[in-house]
Amino acid sequence: MNDKIKQAITDFVKGGDNSDTILLEKVLHKDFRVTNNGFMGTSGVTVIDKQKYLANIRDGIFGGLPRIMTIENIDVNNTIASVKLRLESSENYFVSYNSLVLDTDNEWRIINNLAVVETKK
Repeated sequence: MNDKIKQAITDFVKGGDNSDTILLEKVLHKDFRVTNNGFMGTSGVTVIDKQKYLANIRDGIFGGLPRIMTIENIDVNNTIASVKLRLESSENYFVSYNSLVLDTDNEWRIINNLAVVETKK
């Protein structure tokens, strides 16, 4: 089970790194959301739905830079899972908490990405 979860997370990160919306479409749940506090220098909480997220990837607003990924924790309980990641690109550091669900087709999909992004100094 953990291997399929790791693959879903890896596909999510690689999809962002490579601006691959086809790969992201497969791994993101239909109700996927990104939740961020202090998004790109703004104050407060920002929530982005799947369609807006994919549009931002497609338009080059998000993604397009390779990142080094470290999975720090995977917690699984039956049909739900939580994964904590650390990511580093040439421009940013990321801490990312990802909620996954085992979908009706028996595939793990990311339903929420809760992230903090810090610009490298």
